[in-house]
Amino acid sequence: MTAPQSKANAATTHQVKTGDTFWNIGKKYGVPVKSIMSTNNKTSHLLLVGEKLVIPQNVTNAEIDLLARLVHAEAKGEPYAGKVAVASVVLNRVDSSLFPNDIKSVIYQKDQGYYAFTPIQNGAINQPADTSAKEAVKEALAFRGMGNGSLYFYNPKTAKSTWITSREVTITIGNHRFAK
Repeated sequence: MTAPQSKANAATTHQVKTGDTFWNIGKKYGVPVKSIMSTNNKTSHLLLVGEKLVIPQNVTNAEIDLLARLVHAEAKGEPYAGKVAVASVVLNRVDSSLFPNDIKSVIYQKDQGYYAFTPIQNGAINQPADTSAKEAVKEALAFRGMGNGSLYFYNPKTAKSTWITSREVTITIGNHRFAK
């Protein structure tokens, strides 16, 4: 699955410096590596010092902040990799035909009267994100479209749904199981 193309025109340009990689550039700007490569017609990971890359804007700053607040609330106390994985679940849902096609709609989606994410229900989404959650979101954005396709996560110690525990587990990180 490829990341969706930009919602807006190119946000900026980046002049390649010694040591730059597509991964580092993607993390810096919070943009999928695949989108940077596609926008710049790159078919290999070769970068030349001094070349200018167009950095597409795929996600707004408001969406990044909302996603970081969700990650902060959902994955507080979890390992950094778990925070990246929580952000990736939201992005995978945006890219899936089974869910709404933007971050805000995915985060605020209701099913049978309940929000999909507990922090919406309990108001924790309104707390500011910490640095770790913000960095995890940027990493998840850079990684977008390259993961194992997890669409769900849950804590097996607290999950009450037998449906969620029937989903194929893709990875366990900290107290969360990720599934599709």
